[in-house]
Amino acid sequence: MKPTDAEVAQKVRQWLDFAEEDLRLARHGFSVPGSPPYRLIAYHAQQCVEKYLKAYLVVHGIDFPFTHNVARLLELVPQEASWTEQLRDAEELTPYVITARYPGEDEEVTEDEARRALDVAVRVQEVVRRALADEEFPM
Repeated sequence: MKPTDAEVAQKVRQWLDFAEEDLRLARHGFSVPGSPPYRLIAYHAQQCVEKYLKAYLVVHGIDFPFTHNVARLLELVPQEASWTEQLRDAEELTPYVITARYPGEDEEVTEDEARRALDVAVRVQEVVRRALADEEFPM
């Protein structure tokens, strides 16, 4: 059974809401007193990117694997979406999924890296939201 447009729209909005929560948490991480949790900021930035891309894929009825790999998700976006080239640097956020979950599996995340991850997430947010608006998805 094919989902209705309303069901698809609801699912997309859920992905977008979750992405926004991750972005808010990433931003908030810098305000933590003492030593901000840079690895968690970077992790939530990555999660924001992942969820925005998955929202776009849902709009287009594209099945995606259970993956955190940003490069793989960008590959699944239809070729007509030329904006994906603007977001290739988002692929560098993928390792933060491991860094945040598994001690000793990667280098510590620096403040500069966390700030860059947040900047990339904000750019993905802007680009994907613009793409959805251009395609007249009801935001």
